[in-house]
Amino acid sequence: MSEMLEIRWHGRGGQGGKTAVFLLAESLVEQGKYAQGFPDYGPERMGAPVRGYNRISDKPETLHCGVNSPGIVVVLDSTLIAGSDVVSGLKPDGKVLVNSPEPPEKIRKLLGLKDGSVYTVDATGIAMEEIGRPIPNSPMIGALLKITDLAEIDKMARIVGKKFEGKLSAKAVEGNVRAMKRAYEEVKGE
Repeated sequence: MSEMLEIRWHGRGGQGGKTAVFLLAESLVEQGKYAQGFPDYGPERMGAPVRGYNRISDKPETLHCGVNSPGIVVVLDSTLIAGSDVVSGLKPDGKVLVNSPEPPEKIRKLLGLKDGSVYTVDATGIAMEEIGRPIPNSPMIGALLKITDLAEIDKMARIVGKKFEGKLSAKAVEGNVRAMKRAYEEVKGE
């Protein structure tokens, strides 16, 4: 990675977006990269729209503000596409990753996106099957790794598994790791 990568996450309270941005940043720092991860929300409630941001680089970054021109947009809840411009400011060669069972072509049309790449993965479905809860953050991290060169999935899964230890049951930790790896394999793009 030669330049800074900026990622903007769109989700709803309770979907694990805040955890995802922190986990991604902490895991990448452990792998020798410079990374920031922070949420952007007010006194939100479960289900309210929230955003989060990551900055990843090979050198220190002193910029600490929201991401207005992301290289990647991650959408944890596809219902947000209709109500807001989730791709606002996306770089022309940017990537959009959406939690949806729909094919990427259909999501591209919904977004009105002409340039860049669109990827989809049924992260909620995977989470339900592997974790037993509709929290798509772990699968979305796995899919994000597949569409980027940020980190190896096995290394990230080990680090994330360690971070969840003691916070979740062993069964839930294993489910999150399986969900991450499964989404890595099942993400589709165009």
